[in-house]
Amino acid sequence: MTQVQSQATQVPAQRVRRAGLTLGRDVIFEYLRNAGVEYLFGVPGTNEIPIIDGTDVPEYGIGYIPCLHENIALGAAMGYARTTRRPGVAQLHVTPGIGHAIGNLFNAAKSGIPVVVLCGQQHSNLLIQEPLLASDLVRLAEQYTKWAYEVRGPNELAMAMQRALKTAMAPPMGPVFLSIPWEFLIRPVHPNCAGDGEYTRVGERFVGAEEETGRLVEILAAAQSPVIVAGDGVGAAGARDQLARLASAIGAPVYTEPLSSYMNYPNTLPEWQGELPGVQRDMQAKLGVHDVALFCGFNAQAQLVVFDWEDGPPVPRHLKVLYLHNDPWQLGKNHVGTVAVLGDIAATLVWVCEQVVRHGAFDEGMARQRAGELRSLGGRRERRFGGYLDGLAAGSRPIYGSDIARALRALQDDRQLGRLVLVNEAVSDSAAMQAYVKFESPTSYLAAEGGSLGYSMPAALGVRLAAGQDATVVNVIGDGSALFYPHAWWTAAKFELPILYVITNNHRYQTLIRGLDLIRTSYGWQPKGDASYLRIDPPPEIDFRRLAAAFGVDRSARVASPALLGDALREALRVVRDERRPYLLDVATEPEPPQLPRLDVFFAERGGEDDGRGWLGPA
Repeated sequence: MTQVQSQATQVPAQRVRRAGLTLGRDVIFEYLRNAGVEYLFGVPGTNEIPIIDGTDVPEYGIGYIPCLHENIALGAAMGYARTTRRPGVAQLHVTPGIGHAIGNLFNAAKSGIPVVVLCGQQHSNLLIQEPLLASDLVRLAEQYTKWAYEVRGPNELAMAMQRALKTAMAPPMGPVFLSIPWEFLIRPVHPNCAGDGEYTRVGERFVGAEEETGRLVEILAAAQSPVIVAGDGVGAAGARDQLARLASAIGAPVYTEPLSSYMNYPNTLPEWQGELPGVQRDMQAKLGVHDVALFCGFNAQAQLVVFDWEDGPPVPRHLKVLYLHNDPWQLGKNHVGTVAVLGDIAATLVWVCEQVVRHGAFDEGMARQRAGELRSLGGRRERRFGGYLDGLAAGSRPIYGSDIARALRALQDDRQLGRLVLVNEAVSDSAAMQAYVKFESPTSYLAAEGGSLGYSMPAALGVRLAAGQDATVVNVIGDGSALFYPHAWWTAAKFELPILYVITNNHRYQTLIRGLDLIRTSYGWQPKGDASYLRIDPPPEIDFRRLAAAFGVDRSARVASPALLGDALREALRVVRDERRPYLLDVATEPEPPQLPRLDVFFAERGGEDDGRGWLGPA
């Protein structure tokens, strides 16, 4: 791998001075260094040259990772922040920069990723004259940030950086934005205003108030048919294991929220039922067979695409809804909660689990019965998925997303993958990826809850830089999404980042086709033609291998037969793991057939109908 400066935690914490002065740029880098930041991701712009130049100063120990588009830079910073739990830092260029990056800024906000965005602004003396490329940058960014501000002078930089880092990392984490007129970067800062590079760390592990938590325990202990919905707050708090202990103790099935950006519940455990459907009636049906629901770290509080007020809320009114989150905005935002506990999810769950099983209303025998049923159903699901592909017609059948997912699982079982981190943007194949692949931790899986496409190829760059030598980073992405930012390959090639890119190439926007089917079903609406605009049909054939090679990723293969997929993946991984180079595997796929087994085995056992209209295929 090309060497990139990354000594942020090894450099003595002393202010770097030039000609006896502390410049504005020096203040910024001292704060970043002390926050453990190793990389600055960005696109060169005249206004930001002083910031970029700072990455060549050895005392800072921060490497510059150039990208060919601002949304790639911000996505890479997202991947780095998600993997390290340290701030990811992106440098953008005036109005076009924030405009280009708005998709991943939205994703970072929805997914709770602590990104610090440093955006160059035009010279402060010129702003009143509306100079080239300038605008009210704060207004552009503030809707998708926890805090957005334009610095008014070099002496404000220390306070602005302290507040930005504090805000980004405080629970619930999220992006912040600083607009900085460029001349402040090269002007001296008064010694009294230079700060010391330290920022306020807000404590995370605060247990919810005893009274409200006690009410939650009482209702959960008395539940006859409890269900848990695990949101991204669980993954962000590192609370997956604590939630698994609670679900096992009370015998509750667990859904994860739609379009989860973490793997918020272990998919190897029998309680896991896949993602909650993103359709009003299906959500009502699946939650409706229960009497109590614990929405834990739940962010995705509205279904996707369609909603009819006359059909009632997605969460049935008879359900007793319990909330636990460290974000007060998400507590009961759309659906009234019987109890809403504000507290750190991991710390509070430890207390809840201890108290529930001791509560007088808790029926241990009934909980064991529920848990036993889930184990039986989970075993049945595992057997069905194990034999699903073997039962399909052999010979010339196409490759399905399940083939890719099962091939990855086979490599995991053979210990050929190491520690896998899957960056997923094959949205239509997410059910298969989540069903087959093993995820060691919540951050072993990365998607974007915001749903703005084109995030995964940029994010994989930051993940690869942060994940460590023992990790294997695999980016599975649909062909439509891969066309958003293929120039992310330039950065991967420049720094020889060993990432395996797997394109599920079905020549269509399959998720949008399913969305069209949903509109047809819900409203009886038909497009005027055959919706050819949802396909990427040849001619001309898009040659992803040549496209990648043009950006420097010259190791690749194309595979169109299920029989050849395993060998193709093994060769790809040999290049990635042994040669430490990026590799592209272009896989000709077709949409999953309707025989895909269901993930929601609990609901199926209760007679629930298939939710084939959902985003992730039949569940």
